[in-house]
Amino acid sequence: MSSAPLELTVGFDLDMTLIDTVPGFRANLLALGSELGVEFPVEEMTERLGPPLDLLLAPHLAEEAVAAAIDRFRSLYPEHSITSVPAFEGAHEAIAAVRRHGGKVLLVTGKFALNAQRHVDHLSLDVDLVAGEVWGVGKAAALVEHGATIYVGDHVHDVEGALAAGATSVSVLTGGCTREELVEAGTHVVLEDLVQFPAWLDEHLLDLRLEALAADLAARGSVVVAYSGGADSAFLLAAAVRALGPDRVLAATGYSHSLPEAERDPARAFAASLGVRLVTPATHEMDREGYVANDGDRCYFCKAELTEVLGEIAAREGFAFVATGTNADDAVAGFRPGIRAAAERGAVTPLLDAGLTKEQVRAGSLRWGLPTWDKPAAACLSSRVAYGISVTPYRLGRIERAEAAVRRVLETEGLVVRDLRVRDLGDRASVEVDATLLAGPLASGAAAAVRDAVLAEGFEEAVLDPRGFRSGSLNDALR
Repeated sequence: MSSAPLELTVGFDLDMTLIDTVPGFRANLLALGSELGVEFPVEEMTERLGPPLDLLLAPHLAEEAVAAAIDRFRSLYPEHSITSVPAFEGAHEAIAAVRRHGGKVLLVTGKFALNAQRHVDHLSLDVDLVAGEVWGVGKAAALVEHGATIYVGDHVHDVEGALAAGATSVSVLTGGCTREELVEAGTHVVLEDLVQFPAWLDEHLLDLRLEALAADLAARGSVVVAYSGGADSAFLLAAAVRALGPDRVLAATGYSHSLPEAERDPARAFAASLGVRLVTPATHEMDREGYVANDGDRCYFCKAELTEVLGEIAAREGFAFVATGTNADDAVAGFRPGIRAAAERGAVTPLLDAGLTKEQVRAGSLRWGLPTWDKPAAACLSSRVAYGISVTPYRLGRIERAEAAVRRVLETEGLVVRDLRVRDLGDRASVEVDATLLAGPLASGAAAAVRDAVLAEGFEEAVLDPRGFRSGSLNDALR
């Protein structure tokens, strides 16, 4: 049921898709015609660029002269056709969109590969591989070889190549082909230009990954969702209900000193809105020596306790799996001992398996109208205690009270804070708030009020971190 996250490789055509080849192509034809004593109909020949050179030159030259003319065209090309050719608006951004999703970029073009590479180098196009001198359905072999699932082009023959490779065909109207011609050829998507590509790619990948998530959850049969009330676990809970129905889903929130009181009622209300039963078993991570010691692997002991408790509930109540809200970003975020602990105890990670990133979790939540779509990250209270300092109920209570007090001070000043952490560094507290709040009121009187509020909750010293809120900032010590 679990599968590797969907990998992404996007192929792009070059001429009239990524680059406006017309100025250089025109100049090169004129230079070639001058040498050969042939007056090429340049405007006509550059109306629908894309076909191979032999097809373009054959109507204007003797058959036996075509091969030599092609060789000369290619040798003239660097002088006349590189510096004069610009990238289309949106080309770099389209490639960057693929990179943002962790994808690879493949250039599949009918152009002579060496000259295609010259364009790539001159325009700093961030591509992984150039496959040249392929045309129409011939492009399919390169697309298949390198695992491209999307091919972007401007010509009906680009559509043929994409379809032959089983890839999604995305067409742009920057070449000579019309929307009607491209649709008739079978393209899946028509965009005005590459400026529209990043938004399309975001939606396309979200669609694919939501489909993968639904299929994964449906195959599970039933799940207990480790539900903290945060954006990830709330989205997983909603997805499970969609895929399985509320009767085959159980939401489980471990109650302990590390779960802020302020998180509990909203989490309960959200589960109720989905029609899901919520259980709130007590977890006893404080009984685990490794958790209290608070070395770098504290999260291992916390997640071990939680998944063991939820595993017992799942077995007792007849649910097949315990699922956590680990997403694809979490898996590459570096030091995450909690993920290992959950995996060792058989917990499944449907969001990760579907390849859903944090950004996509929020986008999917917004699409479904979930109130948690923009909920700030809400890590447990223990994550505020510096490594090496013992975690105790007193420390966690002091942190929670201090954060509530800081919020009250900021509200009194008319300031809205999104992200706030009071970091317990022993007898000293470091207060992190949104960086945008550090200027203005927090640069003067309000800063003193914030410090006083924290000191009143039992800290001997308190400072505002001038760098602002940084998720996981205490992990810097581990690096």
